[in-house]
Amino acid sequence: MTQTAADTSAVLTAHDSLVLASMESAIEKDLVTAWLERQRAANPDAEVDVLELPQPDAPASELAALAARLEVGEDRSIVPVRVFWLPPADRGRIAKVAGLLPGRDPYHPNERRQREILRAAPHRARVVAGEPATVSELRRQWRDTTVGQDNTDFAQFVIRRAILAMERVEYRILGPQYKSPRLVKPEIIASARFRAGLKKIPGATVEEAGKMLDELATGWSRVSVDLVGVLGRAISRGFDPEIDYDEYQIAAMRAGLDAHPAVLLFSHRSYIDGAVVPVAMQENRLPPVHVFAGINLSFGAMGPLLRRSGVIFIRRNIADNPLYKYVLREYVGYIVEKRFNLSWSIEGTRSRTGKMLPPKLGLLAYVADAYLDGRSEDILLQPVSISFDQLHETAEYAAYARGGEKTPEGLGWLYNFIRAQGERNYGKIYVRFPEAVSMRQYLGAPHGPIAQDQDAKRLALQKMSFEVAWRILQSTPVTATGLVCALLLTTHGAALTLSQLHHTLQDSLDYLERKQTPMSTSALRLRTREGVRAAVDALSNGHPITRVDGGREPVWLIGPNEQHAAAFYRNSVIHAFLETSIVELALAHAGRADGDRMEAFWAQAMRLRDLLKFEFYFADSAAFRDHIAEEMAWHDDWRSHVAAGADDIDAMLFAKRPLMSDAMLRVFFEAYEIVADVLRDAPADIGEKELTDLALGVGRQYVAQTRVRSSQSVSTLLFATARQVVVDQNLIAPAADLAERRTAFRRELRDILRDCDHIGRIARNQFVAREARARLAGPDNQVL
Repeated sequence: MTQTAADTSAVLTAHDSLVLASMESAIEKDLVTAWLERQRAANPDAEVDVLELPQPDAPASELAALAARLEVGEDRSIVPVRVFWLPPADRGRIAKVAGLLPGRDPYHPNERRQREILRAAPHRARVVAGEPATVSELRRQWRDTTVGQDNTDFAQFVIRRAILAMERVEYRILGPQYKSPRLVKPEIIASARFRAGLKKIPGATVEEAGKMLDELATGWSRVSVDLVGVLGRAISRGFDPEIDYDEYQIAAMRAGLDAHPAVLLFSHRSYIDGAVVPVAMQENRLPPVHVFAGINLSFGAMGPLLRRSGVIFIRRNIADNPLYKYVLREYVGYIVEKRFNLSWSIEGTRSRTGKMLPPKLGLLAYVADAYLDGRSEDILLQPVSISFDQLHETAEYAAYARGGEKTPEGLGWLYNFIRAQGERNYGKIYVRFPEAVSMRQYLGAPHGPIAQDQDAKRLALQKMSFEVAWRILQSTPVTATGLVCALLLTTHGAALTLSQLHHTLQDSLDYLERKQTPMSTSALRLRTREGVRAAVDALSNGHPITRVDGGREPVWLIGPNEQHAAAFYRNSVIHAFLETSIVELALAHAGRADGDRMEAFWAQAMRLRDLLKFEFYFADSAAFRDHIAEEMAWHDDWRSHVAAGADDIDAMLFAKRPLMSDAMLRVFFEAYEIVADVLRDAPADIGEKELTDLALGVGRQYVAQTRVRSSQSVSTLLFATARQVVVDQNLIAPAADLAERRTAFRRELRDILRDCDHIGRIARNQFVAREARARLAGPDNQVL
């Protein structure tokens, strides 16, 4: 409950109460004293004892005084009280930033500012009382949860509980976005549970564990909460200031967070993702999140600043450090138990290709342990899709793809990053919160059988994480940037006019609408020539599109040096066209197959799914077959036409709108084929770096010889997954028939690429036919 300085409602209703008053100035002492007088007047029979609340690390004399008061009686009610200073309701951005300066924190004004507040706005000074508890209740909690041995330990426990009780009252006044853990280290260190686990680790000490907790511990200061919007927008400057949300999703998430703690697992394309999530929560008045980040980002003044802004820095390599793993696990469990929300990238690192990476399970396993230990009735895994119209980081990703090295983080790196953000307009940021995944649904009840079965737990974690990733993909809106780049990459450097771009994009838009795929506003605007013009102009000047003027009309193209950057945007929309692209390749394969062509169609569809499983997320085998059948429903009686042979299949492909496989999947199979070509004369057990270096060299040769369509396929990023494929196909380990199987695999990939060629020719025939109809219709009556 809360009290203002003018309140007269009774709080001290117990017969015997000990008020622990936190008073840091003479003004605060006067306010608390006046409050106590009103309480005594309202409860004349109450026996009220008052003691100034010591700090948790107070000297022994102050702790002894409190300990003595706690011995008076077990039924004595302990009531924590302090003055809460509300900030002005109409503070601007400058005032919020000024809160960082010494003496300018609006939540802890100095004595001079306190006098000004009482004179000008006395309603901003409130005396708040935390929820009372009896000495017996507190003593039982102390004995059940801590390793405390004497009255001094008990006094410290009561101090911590008093501070936390007042914090709870204050964040209820301010709003849920101000909720943040306090006193994490002393609470964990004093925990009997923590000490018991520590004894099981050889050589572990409380002091060393405490240093690790100092490294991990974080929290949101109230000033930091106020600055979330300011700092987040500074980091993400260059974007539209209004983030694009789905209000229905936010309402559903708010209801879920009211009931259970959550882990917000976000897609990761940019360093600013970690700033976008807190901004999104604060703008929608949702509880703050504590974002995990690599300790490599804790440099200079950034480390302390980010720690006060909810960032938890964790070490990268902890496999050989059992104490650190234990401390991290207990820290995560404590945060969950206290119903605070965590957040990190489900992919573990930024995707430099534009498509989602496989989920990482490490931190999720710690959260699962906390749930299975009974520290929460359920934990929600909240998918978060973060996407962008454009990113300046695509230039960096393109350099990686060509074999460049990652730039180490530091103050110079940060300056260059923020400067690059303001160089031009990058469009909008899109944030989506699809339906959360229940941990209880996948793991069963706490302390259940899965808690003792590591294999079963790992399988459940994999299923949960893939479900989260799948929901992220399904909710991510397709952008105009992705669609335009996908189209222009298929021309291999040839430029298109506005009319050509416009009418060619309509098939993709029709398909996405038919599938009810989420689309951004910019994508929906591609229905009009003005919307297409806005999209290509936003990407012009080499970002990554080049506009050529001076002729009869402007034309747009993607030059050779911009293909990797454009591929990033194209890859961000592949998930929406993945299954229809596989349908096309399976049809082309069936068209040249002997025997049962329906069987060949299904076998190839499943084979393509297997080959691409390291690149994309797929439904399980049964659901995938159902999805493929749904994709084929665009053509009446498709099974009989497939069985009829190549001519009927080609007619089906020509009638299909859109044809996407050559645009979406060719580069992946080209990358695989380059790696397969390198393996022809490579030794068994060839190392990953050696394989990548050889593939880069061969790939550059093939680009120069036009043996591959574009430089997109020559990418260290694609070669990394290509290696996973060849390992999965058992083409690395020594074997007597290794050379023959490597040759067969290369031949299979070349067959797939021939199918891509075949579909590409049909797509070009569609384009030519459409262009001819458009010319016949005239410039003012374009045929769509």
